[in-house]
Amino acid sequence: MDRPLTGIRVIALEQYMAGPYCSMLLADAGAEVIKIERPGIGDPRRSIPPFVENNGIKKAGGFMAYNRNKKSIALNIRNDEGKKIYQDLVKNADVVVENLRPGSVDKLGLGYHDLKTLNPKLIYAAISGFGRLEGYEGPDSKRPAFDIVAEAMSGIMHLVGFEDKPPSWTIYGMADVYTGLCTSFAITQALFMRERTGKGQFVDSAMLDNMISLNERMAMLYSITGKEPHRGRLTHLYPRGAFKCKDGYLAMNIPDDLVWGRFCKAIGRESLIEDDRSKTGTARASNAEFLAPIIEEWLSQKTRSKAENILNENGVPVGSVYTAKDVFESEQVKSRKALVDIDDPDVGTYQFARGPVMLSDSPEIETNPAPGLGQHTMNILSEVLQYSDKKIDKLTESGTIGINSKI
Repeated sequence: MDRPLTGIRVIALEQYMAGPYCSMLLADAGAEVIKIERPGIGDPRRSIPPFVENNGIKKAGGFMAYNRNKKSIALNIRNDEGKKIYQDLVKNADVVVENLRPGSVDKLGLGYHDLKTLNPKLIYAAISGFGRLEGYEGPDSKRPAFDIVAEAMSGIMHLVGFEDKPPSWTIYGMADVYTGLCTSFAITQALFMRERTGKGQFVDSAMLDNMISLNERMAMLYSITGKEPHRGRLTHLYPRGAFKCKDGYLAMNIPDDLVWGRFCKAIGRESLIEDDRSKTGTARASNAEFLAPIIEEWLSQKTRSKAENILNENGVPVGSVYTAKDVFESEQVKSRKALVDIDDPDVGTYQFARGPVMLSDSPEIETNPAPGLGQHTMNILSEVLQYSDKKIDKLTESGTIGINSKI
């Protein structure tokens, strides 16, 4: 059985995380993803720790995690021969995913407006910090950006952490991963539109835009009330956060008075339901210092699992705050196959996160390991572009292409 994107060819001119995560999701969905990398160097992610090593071969964990199910061609697109090869690949492709610095491919004559003349059906997805679609450029459009920049400028960092501490970042690479997910979603929309119109289009994915869309509650609150939400405190509800048990922490959120009533009954404190200090969300938020010791005392006598079971059975959704070890040992995670085994022939088998959605009539994703640098150069040039062995030898000698490195 085919997967959803079987038969779609993607050229991935990508590096670091956002582009690679996007194209990995497309590859998981069945697309043939051809990753373009610099000969001898490759994606910078290949040189960023942590590393795994076996028999003198060393590979970067981050690269392994974001590049499964892809093919790698080592290609120098800065010389004329390399540009011609890239153009030939685009002529035979459905999608380009590109997240280089804004303007860099245009200077090479390889931007969307150059390529769409070669392939009018091409869907060109450009990932950047601040957006590149004509008519929507802002003063920051040409700036480079990493994930933490988008977190900061979207207002998310302002909301993370404690009230008396500096703003904090969330998790490493969240803006990259979320942008990759948003971009893959946009690409599938563009592919669907192409079925109707026969035309390709430019997909503009800005990390800042994506993070603002994720921070939609801040936008709603400020637009409606004119008030800025602040980190570390909520004025309309309590409890919300991580609370300590015997063996770790339990995360809970009491969003309304109905769930508060259930919670009070579960912990044997029904008097708090009508107590003026706790009968409404606003009152609970104002009297957190009164309520916190009561909640902490009840939880301190129970393990995470025990408290979780009691509260969930009483209609109060809660969950243990898992460590990485907990996630890997979770029966729920195992049942969902949220972690997939990737067997790398050089360094062994490791588990990485699967994509976030499942389809009932689509087979499980393939689990091919991340490619070696230029591992598929010969195959792509000979089979996709029909280049002769003699031509490929000349391209190798000139340094235009690289073949089958172990990095």
